[in-house]
Amino acid sequence: MGWIGLIGGIVVIALVAIMVMRARSAGESNSIEDRLNELAALGKPVTLEELELSQPFVERVLMPMMEGASRLAQRFTPQQTLEAAQQKIDLAGMTHKLKPPQFFAIRIIAGVVGGVIGILGARFVTSIPTIQRLGLLVAGAGLGFYLPTAWLGSKIKQRQAEVLKALPDALDLLTICVEAGLGFDAAMSKVAEKWNNELSMAFARAVQEMQLGKLRREALRSMANSMDVGDVTSFVAAIIQADQLGVSMAKVMRIQSDTMRMKRRQRAEEKARQAPVKMMFPLVFFIFPTIMIILLGPAILQIKDLGSS
Repeated sequence: MGWIGLIGGIVVIALVAIMVMRARSAGESNSIEDRLNELAALGKPVTLEELELSQPFVERVLMPMMEGASRLAQRFTPQQTLEAAQQKIDLAGMTHKLKPPQFFAIRIIAGVVGGVIGILGARFVTSIPTIQRLGLLVAGAGLGFYLPTAWLGSKIKQRQAEVLKALPDALDLLTICVEAGLGFDAAMSKVAEKWNNELSMAFARAVQEMQLGKLRREALRSMANSMDVGDVTSFVAAIIQADQLGVSMAKVMRIQSDTMRMKRRQRAEEKARQAPVKMMFPLVFFIFPTIMIILLGPAILQIKDLGSS
């Protein structure tokens, strides 16, 4: 079991390192010319082998393996499945960090690793029959293949919760800016400059698309589809309708701001009502038994001493 834990830990660290390097390479440029200039500044002759060895282990070994698995996954994965994975990646806010072939490559690698761990577990447990060993293999592979999907789903929920939390304050600032005389696009730019969260980044992306010539309603709908939050969808629908009908944008923004603040208060009240029910389980299974042991333990020991005497 110790070897299984060690191998599992190494695999998890390797996958995390790959994801970190992918995120870092998306924002930083590390070209071959820069490396050649760095090595030339040291006054040493530069060869291709030295240049390759100067790269980190993740970029030199793990990243080519990931790219190969990505090409294999893209070749044998249906286009509809890739599009569905791309939609989930967009909802998770990882469009520039992860591609669908890479995501399926991670799933394949995790499935293989899970199967290997299942085989090793079945090898250490020698008292089970062969069918159950095969079951461990299938269960390990299935669990490893499913874990990246569960991780992506948790990222989607986390992003949606962050957007839902930041939406009322962002709408208040939008309303203030519009009532002060700014246009809607300029007001969205102000919100993007004010905060650094998922909603502000979505606003900044929508503003950039509009500056590049995309229609406002198309940019806003694309923003709403990339978050899949009901409140954002209703807000975008109200803005598009006001824009098409020529209604005052300030009034619509004021109504939307009041509505979102009321919904936030209702969600807080709902969570407050759910708190006693959620507290019941830790109270019954963890806190009450401990209190009973502390209160009745001395009495039980005294009764035991009296009975023995």
